[in-house]
Amino acid sequence: MLNFIIEEAPKSGSATEIADGVFWLRFDLPMKGLDHINLWALRDGDEWVVVDTGIGNKASKSIWQNHFSTLMKSQSVNRVVCTHLHPDHTGLAGWICKKFDAPLLMTRDEYFLCRLMAADTGQVAPSEGISYYKKAGFTDQQIELYKTRFGGFGKAITALPHSYDRLIENDKIVINNRDWQVIIGSGHSPEHACLYNQELNLCLTGDQLLPNISSNVSVWPTEPNSNPLEEWISSCKHLKSRLPEDVLIAPAHGLPFTGAHRRLDRLVEHHEKALDRLLEYCRTPRLSTEVYSVLFRRKIDDGNRMMAVGEAIAHLNCLSYRGLISRKYNSEGQFVYTAMV
Repeated sequence: MLNFIIEEAPKSGSATEIADGVFWLRFDLPMKGLDHINLWALRDGDEWVVVDTGIGNKASKSIWQNHFSTLMKSQSVNRVVCTHLHPDHTGLAGWICKKFDAPLLMTRDEYFLCRLMAADTGQVAPSEGISYYKKAGFTDQQIELYKTRFGGFGKAITALPHSYDRLIENDKIVINNRDWQVIIGSGHSPEHACLYNQELNLCLTGDQLLPNISSNVSVWPTEPNSNPLEEWISSCKHLKSRLPEDVLIAPAHGLPFTGAHRRLDRLVEHHEKALDRLLEYCRTPRLSTEVYSVLFRRKIDDGNRMMAVGEAIAHLNCLSYRGLISRKYNSEGQFVYTAMV
């Protein structure tokens, strides 16, 4: 059981101090099923450090402008830290960096992949992506929807700076005379940074550890044979080894909580059980689009289909790397997965 620091979430636009000099900022998100994000403002003497920035829209800019003048009292932001590349975390990083002439801190994989994906804006869907979804079992109509949505990533972010300061495992960022240690995870994104402060016994975990949902772990067309689920499982174990049991977790979605070890164990157990169900289901050959029922409780529709098939393939690839499942083409050029044990 997890223990939450409050029973109900604060309103969008609010600022709540959860530890000395660490402020929890709640922002709305225009997304179905994920309607908010938690961002963080850390006092640094008479300046501030921002951790994650929200999506790049007018509503989020307006809330930030209010925080700059009220919470921060027009003081400067001296650094912007992004835990990972997704637009709800990096969306306004470029805007805030430019406004305050502040450096951007990210891991290398997250920074360059974010810029690469933003460069797809306005481009046509690549043949590799079309081929990937055809092999997955998408219908012609679903392929057309993929084509229309391709390149949307860059529309949700302001342009990142053309330079950054790299974060690596075990780096220490000094904020307000306290050391914040960088802990790297993977699976949800390639090189996700969490920030842990021993004195406050507090960890800003981004999407790497959430209280109520399991972060999406997907295979995407850019790296179709990757194994992010094994990376995710390993990262959960790594995070557990690095954090004390009573640490306060400040996640990107949901409420801050304690009980990190139990939650990390539960996440690993959740995916291992899903892999067991999937292996049993594939005793009859299956397309990746035919396995949703054993992995997801929610209905799969046009709004979540690409993430669903990405996560389905992540589980199938994991079983393949473990030598438990085979993958072959059928007569229509689609991948069919069959249990080997």
